[in-house]
Amino acid sequence: MLRIPRFTLVSAVFVLIAAACGGSSAPAAESISYAPKSWPAAGPIECADGVGGLAQIRSVDELTVEFQLCAPDPGFIQKVSLANFNIQDSGYLTAHAADGQIVKEPNGTGPWSLGAWELGEQIVLERFNDYWGSKAATSTAVLQWQQDAAARLVALQSGTVDGIDNASPDDAAAIAADTSLSLISRVALNTMYLGMSNAYPPFDDVRVRTAVALALNRQRIVDAFYPAGSAVASHFIPCGLEFACEGDAWYEQDIDRAKALLAEAGYPNGFSTSISLRDVVRSYLPNPQAVATDLQAQLAAIGISATIDVQEPTTYFDNVLSGKISGLFLFAWVPDYPDTLNFVLGQFGRDAGPTLGATYESLDALALEASITADPARRKGIYAEVNKTIKELVPFVIIAHGGSAVAYRADVDGAHTSPLLLENFAAMAPMGRDKLVFVQGAEPAGLYCADEADFESIRACAQIGEGLYGFATGTAIAEPRLATSCTVSSDLLTWTCALREGVRFHNGAMLDATDVVDTYASIWDCAHPLHVGRTSTFMPWSGIWGSFLSPEVCIQPAE
Repeated sequence: MLRIPRFTLVSAVFVLIAAACGGSSAPAAESISYAPKSWPAAGPIECADGVGGLAQIRSVDELTVEFQLCAPDPGFIQKVSLANFNIQDSGYLTAHAADGQIVKEPNGTGPWSLGAWELGEQIVLERFNDYWGSKAATSTAVLQWQQDAAARLVALQSGTVDGIDNASPDDAAAIAADTSLSLISRVALNTMYLGMSNAYPPFDDVRVRTAVALALNRQRIVDAFYPAGSAVASHFIPCGLEFACEGDAWYEQDIDRAKALLAEAGYPNGFSTSISLRDVVRSYLPNPQAVATDLQAQLAAIGISATIDVQEPTTYFDNVLSGKISGLFLFAWVPDYPDTLNFVLGQFGRDAGPTLGATYESLDALALEASITADPARRKGIYAEVNKTIKELVPFVIIAHGGSAVAYRADVDGAHTSPLLLENFAAMAPMGRDKLVFVQGAEPAGLYCADEADFESIRACAQIGEGLYGFATGTAIAEPRLATSCTVSSDLLTWTCALREGVRFHNGAMLDATDVVDTYASIWDCAHPLHVGRTSTFMPWSGIWGSFLSPEVCIQPAE
């Protein structure tokens, strides 16, 4: 029997040093005065023809930072909005990247500072009273986790928590009928898929991958296990995004053809494999074990015998991203920023990682072209070719765009959902209570999100830190945060960002342009002395910005 974890006693506590300014007090050794800096210091890199990404970043003056690009980038503003690229204080980064403290005790500029990470239990956030913008509506916010949707609902109904992520579709009617609760739907901007790595037989054979695609009745899965607002995926990218659904739709079920392809590939009697998953309810996968069980039954119809492999959540996530799963697995693309390019470049670009095995070169080429093309007509044609190629190569089987919902106590003022799973705790206030408690499905892996890709971590990081831009509450619209503006040159190759004056980090340090340079340089350059995190792979970078500097010393996910 699966043991359902309970909210337990504190197993460990990490507490930041108290500060006079609402955060921790930076020791003298962590204080670094502004000095101009560029990375690389010797000048912009030599850009390869047709390749995008950064060429150089430099501090022009104390409150101005300049990004030089290798090619025009239509997604620049959205990229600098991501919580993966929250700006770090240079002094704190220097002192605490190498010793690992930054992973558990982050220092940011956001409306919340870290009070404590009680491992296995909860993260306590405290209002940062020196925040440059609107202060948090409550003095404390608590982020908890519980993988069982029914247990999350019980906590909400009992009044011990104020909001829960991913309310079960089975509970929607009961929540809607309860006047003490409210249910808010979240826009579906994700694609759940059945993954398979071409690094492992028999999935190195496109005929086998296509047979798996043809075996599945995807509508049956959506009808049985997904909430209202969900849809069968006709294309990899949700059709609400520009150019997403150009070209032919995905395969319909065809058992006879699937069997014929298996026989042609040398598996007339099928084969044995596994379906790996983490038993955590997500917006794209509201009932993981039930979906896996249904897929297991459908694959059996063409002779594929699949056992179900439930893995610990963080281990599973790391295994998927490092390409260690030899069988089938349930995963998804949830956009880092809401643009068609992010789906294609993030999943198929040459630096996207080994999740699906060796790079599909034709998809990589299309992703690269899309990343440096501004002409709308050409972009439309590129994405039509992307969809055609995905269907031909079957790197995975697209299944659903999963709708989801967040449930709150009815008296929570400012309750909302985010299409990017970045609910803003500072904007919400329970009536008559000075603490907001929100429950998600799993514990964050770490709080230095330059080196994290799971949304449990990113949601937490988005409360504590900020980037140059961020996403407006409850939307996917980018707005200025630590920058007051970023403007681009006429050739679209240089972005100049003006920083907000008077911004204070939680440790008391003041924001300047070198903080921005050091933040980006330490992620971008694998040889940088501060290129250190929980895994030190910094996987979000490559899927968003492109290649690392000094790739020969990069730590690979498989390691």
